[in-house]
Amino acid sequence: MAHQYAKTLFTKTVRQVQSEQNSRTGYKGMDVGEDYNFMLSETEADFIGQRDSFYMASVSETQWPYVQHRGGIKGFLKVLDSKTLGFADYKGNRQYISTGNFRTNDRVSIILVDYPNRRRLKLIGRISVVDEQDWQTLSALEDNGYRARVERGFTIKITAFDWNCPQHITPRYSESELSNLIEPLEKQINALELKLEAELQSKVILANSRPISETLGDGELSLVISGIRQLTPEIRAYELRRKNNEPLPKINAGAHIQVPVILENKQLVWRNYSISSNPERTDSYEIAVKKEQHGSGGSQAIHQSYQLGITLNCKAPRNNFSLNKSNSTSVLIAAGIGITPIKSMALALLKQDKEFELHFAGRTEEYMAYADRLSRQVGDKLHLYISAQGNRLSFNQLMANRSDETNFYFCGPASMLNTFKQCAIELGISSDRIHFEQFNQAVNESARACQLTLTKSNVTIDVNSEQTLLDAVLEANVELPYSCMVGECKSCVVNIPKDADVEHLDSCLTDKERTLKMCLCVSRPRSKVLAIEL
Repeated sequence: MAHQYAKTLFTKTVRQVQSEQNSRTGYKGMDVGEDYNFMLSETEADFIGQRDSFYMASVSETQWPYVQHRGGIKGFLKVLDSKTLGFADYKGNRQYISTGNFRTNDRVSIILVDYPNRRRLKLIGRISVVDEQDWQTLSALEDNGYRARVERGFTIKITAFDWNCPQHITPRYSESELSNLIEPLEKQINALELKLEAELQSKVILANSRPISETLGDGELSLVISGIRQLTPEIRAYELRRKNNEPLPKINAGAHIQVPVILENKQLVWRNYSISSNPERTDSYEIAVKKEQHGSGGSQAIHQSYQLGITLNCKAPRNNFSLNKSNSTSVLIAAGIGITPIKSMALALLKQDKEFELHFAGRTEEYMAYADRLSRQVGDKLHLYISAQGNRLSFNQLMANRSDETNFYFCGPASMLNTFKQCAIELGISSDRIHFEQFNQAVNESARACQLTLTKSNVTIDVNSEQTLLDAVLEANVELPYSCMVGECKSCVVNIPKDADVEHLDSCLTDKERTLKMCLCVSRPRSKVLAIEL
């Protein structure tokens, strides 16, 4: 036996169109089976009882269809029995088009929509006016507490019905539905606000009990910590502004800034952090600091002591990792906290409408700073590699078969940087198209202890295998300029004997310069002793 809805509405012409559009096969099942779909079940009755409006179509004597919206209180369309619907017809605009149409053609079509849950029910049937003397039916159709004048009642004998798919239904919510959604959220927000207030009070007490200077450093650029955000469980962002919101020095993507830090032993040190904010901004800089559990203590000190309102007398921004000015494609690669300079590069390239890709690797998305924001900002140019999901970044796949003009930029751990550089060499990519930055240069695993003699200062220093030469000199209270600490800026370059056997690990000196000079921050003697001009 055919499905009543299909039997009634799937005419010969309709079926022909279905065949032309390749949908006929999907509806063949409606031509057989139980003839059930003209009798309402509890599912349909409950759905109808929850609606406060529906759309009703009639056909005029001129064969024109007319669609009207009917509304009332929830459940004003009544399920009188499994085959019959009814509703009270309240006074409206008094055009009476539907009522007039039903006098000559009692066919009616109704659509009821549940917008929040994206469901809709379609019904067809025969409609009739309730006789004025049928007080029992009219009484059943009235809605208690609804102050509107009932002009007549209608009942509908159902011919067929069908549930429609949710596609293209945009969720909409009534005021009461929104209230039901918002109420638990408001309770949760209130609870969080109380908790936050308590935590802030405890932090204020803790801060007041701990002697933290309100001004740190002696750099030329005075900045105030104006905002602090927790980006991941390990990474915290700090917004830095000038007092009175004066404009900041203009920077280019990839720039970094040196900020002062007081270590646990009260020693003042300087640490480099990329400026991760949009380089177009001149109102504030943002740096992101990962709390390193096994580092030298700088990041932990920042997390513990940097608070809103503290003034940092920083050193002016510098850039050893700038974008190539060509219009060629840029491949940006970041791992972990290395996203900080890469983020600013992506925003700059986006502003310049240049071709680029952004590849970002991390443990889990929860630990990948700025991943959600970059997804919104650069869209499908962002590619995430989440190792916990078995999705690992391959330098060879990213760098092979590229044009001879493509530029590659990388920032991340030392181990990945070495792989990046080695891959570029193996693929024959020229060094002028390879760009990288790394702030925390690890001491080479093959490094040995050595003795360093400072000829001008007349000081001899024993350097252990886990120290850089620069750290050892600074700990000996010998002053010398330094900045990047990763062999890129030449600040800590010193003169060495012409015959000195040195392993040069910098990226700033030429081969000729290396015969007479070295960078103390990264390079190291292969011999047990070395004399330098300092």
